[in-house]
Amino acid sequence: MGAADHSEASQSSPPQPAPRRPWLFFAIIVGTALATVGIAALLVTIFQHRQESRTPFVRLIDVNELSTDPVPWGTNWPSQFDSYRRTVDDVETEFGGSSAMPASKLDEYPWLKRLYAGYAFSLDYREARGHAYMLFDQEVTERVTQRPQSGSCLHCHASVIPTYRRLGLAALGQPSGQDALSAEFNWPAVMEGFRISGTLDYAAMHAEILQTPDGTPGITSSLFPNAANNTPDDRSPEQTPSHGAIGEAHPVGCIDCHDPRSMQIRVTRPGFVEGIAALANSDDPLPHLPSIERWRQSSRAAPYDPNRDATRQELRSFVCAQCHVEYYCGSKMTLTFPWGKGLKVEAIEEFWDTTTFSDGSPFFDYQHGETGAAVLKAQHPEFELWNQGIHGRSGVGCADCHMPYERQGAMKVSSHWVRSPLLNLNTACQSCHKSSEADLRAKVLTIQSRTDALRDRAASAMTDMLDALRDANASGATAEQLEPLFRLQRKAMWRLDFISSENSHGFHADQEAARILAESIDYSRQAQARAILLRAPAPPESQQTVQPVEGVTPTAPPQAGAEQPR
Repeated sequence: MGAADHSEASQSSPPQPAPRRPWLFFAIIVGTALATVGIAALLVTIFQHRQESRTPFVRLIDVNELSTDPVPWGTNWPSQFDSYRRTVDDVETEFGGSSAMPASKLDEYPWLKRLYAGYAFSLDYREARGHAYMLFDQEVTERVTQRPQSGSCLHCHASVIPTYRRLGLAALGQPSGQDALSAEFNWPAVMEGFRISGTLDYAAMHAEILQTPDGTPGITSSLFPNAANNTPDDRSPEQTPSHGAIGEAHPVGCIDCHDPRSMQIRVTRPGFVEGIAALANSDDPLPHLPSIERWRQSSRAAPYDPNRDATRQELRSFVCAQCHVEYYCGSKMTLTFPWGKGLKVEAIEEFWDTTTFSDGSPFFDYQHGETGAAVLKAQHPEFELWNQGIHGRSGVGCADCHMPYERQGAMKVSSHWVRSPLLNLNTACQSCHKSSEADLRAKVLTIQSRTDALRDRAASAMTDMLDALRDANASGATAEQLEPLFRLQRKAMWRLDFISSENSHGFHADQEAARILAESIDYSRQAQARAILLRAPAPPESQQTVQPVEGVTPTAPPQAGAEQPR
């Protein structure tokens, strides 16, 4: 047999079967099973998340219109409550923002003592801390412990609405027991109690709060520090009250911004409700508040009501504007938000200038301790300045930056750890601004540093003005001569205080802040110059030769044939 025969035989032989691979079959079965389990788990997770989104909370404990203690709310809404509790944390930005600075602002900025001379703020003035301390810090400040203050101060610092309701119901001759207090909000009674609170001093109104149930009978300590208990409580029902109180005084909490039945955002402060209605009735253009513009175009049969008319996005700013605003909270009239002519600094000034007390005397906050001028005191006009800035005009609300949304499972939850956006740039800023955190931080600090530098120049002008006014008075200037200068002093100090008391250091509206401070400098220098003229003798007439002006383009047409300048 030759080579060809061998080749032919090899080609005609049958193919050998492939070796069996049982492990491959097993791997396919296992892989299929794992994929099935994975898909099933994914579907279960999706189903669970959908169920979570359909049921954002489970009401395990009943809360009602008396529940000023936030702890029961935390059982029903643990995600929000956990972040709300963190407002007790001490965290600071470059310019404060979330906690108190150890030193007094009066020591850090000595010019504040002269700005507030004759007013309680010259005794004690510190950086604001987180919401957890809003009541405690007011209870221990020397402004309250050394000077009599109105009960209106608690309008913003305490969870006070049930007390307003109780006082109002009693004044209206209606039942004011626990059932009546917890049944409904009852705006007429709340408004009546609000007006009564303005006739009480701080201590008396605080005592009224302690006589109002807070929704947690048997527990006599508060979640956050207060003057009687400066450490967070252990929720021990065995504690016995030392002050004979029925309830506890709590800082602003859940009930102040949410309906206990539906959890819808709402406003509860009578001062804001009256103020925003007056603003809606004004001529101030407010294109960024569409519900007010719609109301203005309606029949206006009823006053503007934020709880009825405002959008949810507007309410995310309005709930903050219940307190972070300019207002009068003294004892000469009911607490007032001065928005009847608009929100700009000059519109508010005009409102105060045309306001009188019940005895017919012109409105003023205090008589300045160095000059005797009747001047104004700005509170903390964050809402007013925000309305003039790019964020407010673009529809960005307070909560979008200070309480940004967070993803928790299937739910999108607004963080209740109210704090400076600089402490949470990723969530608070980068959802809109596609820049690095370092770049965003640098931009903010640049705005704030420039505003502070301009504020310090305005403060220097203010102190120079006060020195000149005192010198003019010592030189024998009459009251009639000083009166127009005092009006300039009032304008200058009002504008300086408006920006220095506003807590964003100009960030809410940097160009508006610069404009206001520039006007403050101008008014201070005007008053200073005129005061110097009053104290100094009239100058002799100058004998210096006046050089004619040359090189100015003539206004008259040249005469024909006249030689033209080369």
